[in-house]
Amino acid sequence: MSKVKVIGFSVSLDGFGAGNDQNIDNPLGTRGQELHKWMYPTKAFQKMIGKDGGTEGIDNDLIENSFENVGAWIIGRNMFGPIRGQWKDDDWRGWWGEEPPYHVPVFVLTHYARNPIKMKGGTIFYFVTNGIKSALEEAKKVADGKNIRVGGGISTIRQFLQVGYIDEIRFAFSPTFLGSGEHLFSGIDLSKLGFTQIQKINGEGATHITLTKE
Repeated sequence: MSKVKVIGFSVSLDGFGAGNDQNIDNPLGTRGQELHKWMYPTKAFQKMIGKDGGTEGIDNDLIENSFENVGAWIIGRNMFGPIRGQWKDDDWRGWWGEEPPYHVPVFVLTHYARNPIKMKGGTIFYFVTNGIKSALEEAKKVADGKNIRVGGGISTIRQFLQVGYIDEIRFAFSPTFLGSGEHLFSGIDLSKLGFTQIQKINGEGATHITLTKE
């Protein structure tokens, strides 16, 4: 049976998952890249961007494991691209080039319809205009019993948390304070949502906290 998971989502020590002023040149916002410093040197990340080499170890292993048994993704529109409002054309096909790292169907939450985009390596972007419940239903149809991974941004994860759809969360807490930006935890009581089981793994560049329900 499919489980809905947030895996490897980077957060600052003060709870921010992105900086202010996100745009095409700075998609993570002001200082947002600091949240992902733990990831950039790893072999798994270097492979995602088409490069060889990279570090191995706990952080790398956790990135690699995060893609196992995933049958579908659900992401917010910001994670697909910086365009706002109506789609101007079909030129923008995502941040990752012609072969994104997903390799499974990806359901993009948006208010504006767009035809599916088939990419190399098995990724197909579907654009869902009628909310997270519909996206989850569609994801379950194609996941074939595998897990459904919910990616960013902050708004998407908060929506899924608030209605109780998330079964497991693994945060990567980066050793930095952003001070401002998009806050993940504001107004959310994770214990009341049922996340009472906590596991900690110390990586080379981040502390990984896994929360699961009983």
